[in-house]
Amino acid sequence: MFKQFETELAGRKLIIENGKIAELANGSVMVRYGDTVVMVNVTASPEPREGIDFFPLSVDYEEKLYAVGKIPGSFTKREGKPTDKAILTSRAIDRPLRPLFPKDFRNDVCVVATVLSVEQDNSPEICAMIGSACALAISDIPFGGPTAAVAVGYIDGQVIINPTVEQRAKSRLTLTLAGTEEKITMIEAGADELPNDEMLRAIKEAHVEIKKICAFIRKIQEEIGKPKFEYKHFGVEKEFYNELREAFKERMYQDVQAPDKETRDDNMTKITEDITNYVIEKYGEEVAEERKQDIADTVHDLEKECVREMIFVEHKRPDGRKIDELRPLSCEVDILPRVHGSAIFTRGQTQAMTIVTLGMKSEEQMLDGIDEETGKRYMHQYNFPSYSVGEARPSRGPGRREIGHGALAEKALVPVIPSEEEFPYAIRVVSEILSSNGSTSQASICGSTLALMAAGVPIKRPVAGISTGLVTNKENPDEYVMLTDIQGIEDFFGDMDFKVGGTKEGITAIQVDIKCDGLTYEIIEEAFNRTKVARDYILDKIMLPVIPEPRKELSKYAPKIVTTKISVDKIKDVIGPGGKMINKIIEEANGVKIDIEEDGSVCIYSTEGQDANIALKMIEDITREIEVDGIYDGKVSRITNFGAFVDLGAGKEGLLHISKISSKRVEKVEDVLAEGDEITVKVIEIDHQGRINLSMKDLEAGNKEEQE
Repeated sequence: MFKQFETELAGRKLIIENGKIAELANGSVMVRYGDTVVMVNVTASPEPREGIDFFPLSVDYEEKLYAVGKIPGSFTKREGKPTDKAILTSRAIDRPLRPLFPKDFRNDVCVVATVLSVEQDNSPEICAMIGSACALAISDIPFGGPTAAVAVGYIDGQVIINPTVEQRAKSRLTLTLAGTEEKITMIEAGADELPNDEMLRAIKEAHVEIKKICAFIRKIQEEIGKPKFEYKHFGVEKEFYNELREAFKERMYQDVQAPDKETRDDNMTKITEDITNYVIEKYGEEVAEERKQDIADTVHDLEKECVREMIFVEHKRPDGRKIDELRPLSCEVDILPRVHGSAIFTRGQTQAMTIVTLGMKSEEQMLDGIDEETGKRYMHQYNFPSYSVGEARPSRGPGRREIGHGALAEKALVPVIPSEEEFPYAIRVVSEILSSNGSTSQASICGSTLALMAAGVPIKRPVAGISTGLVTNKENPDEYVMLTDIQGIEDFFGDMDFKVGGTKEGITAIQVDIKCDGLTYEIIEEAFNRTKVARDYILDKIMLPVIPEPRKELSKYAPKIVTTKISVDKIKDVIGPGGKMINKIIEEANGVKIDIEEDGSVCIYSTEGQDANIALKMIEDITREIEVDGIYDGKVSRITNFGAFVDLGAGKEGLLHISKISSKRVEKVEDVLAEGDEITVKVIEIDHQGRINLSMKDLEAGNKEEQE
């Protein structure tokens, strides 16, 4: 039966429909927000997947170009692999949903959000997040929601919920926030150096709206929601776990305490062998083989219990640090000789090498998605090879994690990148993760800052990144211990990875991954304060002593740029028929590259400055306007018995009459001038037919004084 539910969000109608489409899905809704329409369908397998020890949730946010009236630009004329933005949206949908499923749930669950129509003022991403939570809530799939999300802007000190396109252009903040009625479950933000207190205020005000949407979804669930199905519970039998815990906990407590990851991994391998041998000796090989997964789960659960207990009870960390202590830090620049800028940033056993390449504006990344953004001048890409974690597997290109980490590091630096007018280059930054033991995205932020400064990119301020972790009390979640600068094991067994990038002035990027049921305002505020202290330390004590400011000169291997602005109606003259003129300029200037924008902005790129100047002069000659009393350089193109014709550029030619060549008598033009001579002339007349008359005589010293 068709049902329609309506509420208001940011002064606009939000409509959720059910009962008309996709009736075979476990849950299905159509979300309408203005003219933006997103369909969300959720399904679950009837049985758990065999042989896995995790919850197999997959989320796909599908952008259909028909939603904005576009035909795909590919050869096949159909949508191909998802865009980076679609992948990032899929991750944003996933993160607040995943912790709300039962911990021992192993059935496959698929969430598919399909964008059918887009009105740019009304975000399809937010519709997809709300729709996903609603579809799961009304389905028979076990789910502990509802949850909801909003987009947040910040203009002139005012928090804006779900800003329009015009408002987004003015906003100092791009925040996607998700939460339940009680807590915050996901934060994804880019900001223009927003102070901690202003960011927290934005989160609090947005949460008010989230609570309203959660109540709206709960009402829908109460009216049309299906009963949740029973599922097969997974986990180690309590008696079996307790037996192994009794025998091995004390040893596990010691084995997880190691300053480096390799030693700890070796310890876990050895204790797993010893636990297996214990089971064999007591119950036989057949039982040990049957309970192989139980043994692996027991090692995992016992290690998790010991790590969390150590942190929560003793305020002690596996590598011996205090809860607010950073790992050893170091950095250096100019690692690679012929690139435009390079740096390495090391934090404990996490190490990132970042390389900067500068190019033409025409080399910026072109985007073909459903929003209004068509190009990206600043690009950050993140690579995570298998050797960084000591594994032997082939590289298969960037996955969702790599795209997400690259986007976070990119977001952190965007607010300090100089404008195109200040620095007319396309900028590509690549972070190669050389070693990984937690917080590689934050190491990429630090490495990017160093490499950009080494490349001579005049960034406004240096940016650093750091993450905090969390261990809560299972019995009382309001009791917690927060950790600064978490390593891999603390992220894996902890409840939060709260990543913050920023300058000394404020926050530029946030990404929060949560494994518990959400965060209180108190936790968020403490995380902001902790990361601010750590960022300032990293900047002042580690990064700036190595390179205190951006270099004044670019690398000798980077292209040099000369810029100018020409009249729009002169663009066709510079290009020439079939590109003849611009190709001539490029050839005579030794292969320079030239970008011409629609507004007449011209950028000339060359490895040698003098080549760019040659091209600039040729363009100026082509585009300059000839005016009476103007003084111009020209070239004698032909000689007659009554004077010489002078090429002034831009297809303009003037007559230098024999009487105007010199104040002295000239018998023959050839006595003074020859074809090809470069001379300076003054325009003394442009007649009604456009003919130009020139003089050299008027530029002689005596004649100048007489004119004055």
